[in-house]
Amino acid sequence: MDTIDKIIPVDIQHEMKKSYIDYAMSVIVGRALPDVRDGLKPVHRRILYSMNELGITYEKGYRKCARIVGDVLGKYHPHGDSSVYDALVRMAQDFSIRYMLVDGHGNFGSVDGDGAAAMRYTEAKMSKITSQMLRDINKNTVDFIPNFDGEELEPVVLPARFPALLVNGSSGIAVGMATNIPPHNLVEVINAVIMLIDDPEATVADFMTHIKGPDFPTGGIILGKSGIRSAYETGRGRILVRSKAEIEEHNGRNRIIVSEIPYMVNKANLIENIANLVKDKKIDGISDLRDESDRDGMRIVIELKRDANANVVLNRLYKHTKMQDTFGVIMLALVNNEPKVLNLKEILVNYLNHQKDVVTRRTIFELDKANARAHILEGLRIALDHIDEVITLIRGSKTGQEAKDGLMSKFNLTEKQAQAILDLRLQRLTGLERDKIEDEYSELMKTIAYLQSILNSEEVLLGIIKDELVEVKAKYGDERRTQIEKNPYSFEDEDLIDDDEIVITLTHGGYVKRLPADTYNAQRRGGRGIQGVAAKEDDFVEHILVTKTLQNIIFFSNKGKAYKLKAYEIPEAGRTAKGMNIVNLLPLEAGENIQAVMSIKTFDSDNYLMMGTKSGMVKKTSLDKFENIRKNGLNAINLKEDDEIVGVRITKGDDEVLFVTKDGYSIRFREEEVRNMGRTTTGVKAITLREGDFAVSMVIAKEEEELLVVSEKGFGKRTAIANYTLQRRGGKGLKTYKITEKTGSVVSGRVVKDLDEMMLINSDGIVIRINVSDISTTGRNAMGVTLMKTGEDVNIVAVAKINYNSEKPQDEQLSLEAVNEESENLESAVEALDTDLEKNDDI
Repeated sequence: MDTIDKIIPVDIQHEMKKSYIDYAMSVIVGRALPDVRDGLKPVHRRILYSMNELGITYEKGYRKCARIVGDVLGKYHPHGDSSVYDALVRMAQDFSIRYMLVDGHGNFGSVDGDGAAAMRYTEAKMSKITSQMLRDINKNTVDFIPNFDGEELEPVVLPARFPALLVNGSSGIAVGMATNIPPHNLVEVINAVIMLIDDPEATVADFMTHIKGPDFPTGGIILGKSGIRSAYETGRGRILVRSKAEIEEHNGRNRIIVSEIPYMVNKANLIENIANLVKDKKIDGISDLRDESDRDGMRIVIELKRDANANVVLNRLYKHTKMQDTFGVIMLALVNNEPKVLNLKEILVNYLNHQKDVVTRRTIFELDKANARAHILEGLRIALDHIDEVITLIRGSKTGQEAKDGLMSKFNLTEKQAQAILDLRLQRLTGLERDKIEDEYSELMKTIAYLQSILNSEEVLLGIIKDELVEVKAKYGDERRTQIEKNPYSFEDEDLIDDDEIVITLTHGGYVKRLPADTYNAQRRGGRGIQGVAAKEDDFVEHILVTKTLQNIIFFSNKGKAYKLKAYEIPEAGRTAKGMNIVNLLPLEAGENIQAVMSIKTFDSDNYLMMGTKSGMVKKTSLDKFENIRKNGLNAINLKEDDEIVGVRITKGDDEVLFVTKDGYSIRFREEEVRNMGRTTTGVKAITLREGDFAVSMVIAKEEEELLVVSEKGFGKRTAIANYTLQRRGGKGLKTYKITEKTGSVVSGRVVKDLDEMMLINSDGIVIRINVSDISTTGRNAMGVTLMKTGEDVNIVAVAKINYNSEKPQDEQLSLEAVNEESENLESAVEALDTDLEKNDDI
């Protein structure tokens, strides 16, 4: 019966919830998360405090790590020895912590993932900068609490005379939350704290003028500031870090030298990963791979094959390996024992408040000590002024207590003062010793006044903090190791980018660039043009697009995938430069190349994306399906084998579509005949092709406009759209161009107006810009006039239209009004060269 009475009914759901919350808070507060004030987790704080108590300071000798771990375990940290030793080891690794807090002697592991030697072999002591973490700890600057068994006292937090949370960062996984704070440069962080002292209203943007970004112990390169800004403003962000690599020539071949890798990346695993990618043929062009790292620094050598493009290989390494990595920032720390995600200013403010508290408590401690000494000196001064009476009183007393009581009564002294007089040595009665007491008392009064001024004025207090921070900075500061570079593929401040008119070109070999549209001045038809791109051997410009800087550029690959970039993300290059390889900008797979390019301003659900293919298929999909194109692309169309895209346009649902083929046929039909389909469908037949023929263009036709047809030998003519009878989709079409040996096959068809201009590029990379009004209007079955002179084995390979803008004088115009209002979709030029066509050796 007594046993039953002791049983207490408990709701298991409530008990489990309560117990788990208690456990979670124990992990959060007691193990996994750093304190915002000193940036340390309990285990790190206990290790440093224990080393300080053992006297293992930087100016003394090393002690066995087993001795340190044992002291920490026995006094402060009742957990496994590996938890203490692992934490000790990390504080001694120059690749793990920006400013090492432990000076290790022996094998403490490597960046290759090698573990440290056993604690019985290694030795350690505090590093020099660690003295600043514990500075003034014996001056009542921080609170102490009983340890786990109540036998010892341990500090709740260290004084931390520099902002360790930002300087060395922290990482940890608690229950239901995690922290990942990157390390920073000591000089930059202290400068930010000084800015906060001088201007409490300073913003995160102001602090970022000093703190440029994380500064990793392993160096590396941070690309872009958007992730840094997000982390500093919100406490969360993603920072892109890549290896520092250089391309150098050696014995007639290129090789890539990697000297720095992203933070916390295992070098040995990285090299093994690269080797596996080469073995699996996922990365081509690498002939040899070796690690030449030594005590002087890291050096990974990647030898390339003779015909390999070093930039392409390097960017594939960035894409497929940890040579480029993302550091996810979560600035979570304990504030008053509560976990909080903090922005940069909040961390700095909390640290500064901690320093105010530390310096105030130190000042009170020193003031109390000074007042106590002054109190004794005041008693000694009284005794010296009445020395004969004092000696007589002492000689006449039977006991020490009687003498003490007599002094207190006769001279109005306290017990401490009376005891100090009784303890006074006869030597102090000499004139010189008496002067020393007076001088000491005088200096003490000045010290007391100074200490009191610190307590009475926050301005003086902040001045002390600033001076001490400047001292730490001068003593321990160093140069930044991690470079911060502008991400060549993104801009953070789009509003600051001018929406300029630009020309984007993409070569057959995959080199893309942008340049101002006014680079090309209008010329009369039949001219030779100007050099528009330096085409390398066997390469030529295949796509040309006239657009604006802030437009969305959609790329369609031969595999039916769509990729999206902002126009400004395409690197600008000079008129004769070849540009950057497209594989550096888009995650193209092996054998995948860009077949069509277009420009889109907004993704309106009322509009459609109309796609035409080489095999004469057409597909219509709602435009909003393409707004959120992922980084690795989006399936745009399900292409049949050997098919590819030849035209992409924006439509409104009631437009007319016109196809043009290589052999000079065309068909015009209503858009309503093509139903709206999903992204991954194949489409329906637009035109029935004759044997050997294929489509080269798909455009949107309007009755009042004209169709310009351009042949590969530089001939062209325009014909009124009204001359092309509306037909049912799927027919064989009408003759649209008279093909002869002189003209060559049709390269492209464009819908134009009188005031438009055209840009033509030939296989030598020569560009010409002509007015549409200079081109003759003829019937459908005509060869037209010479638009651009072409030499032997040189052909027209790309055609683009420049739309007229009535707001500018005609001699200045280069507007990009969309053919269909919302878009400025001047699609890519068509890849319509005959496969048997031979190019000359100078291409």
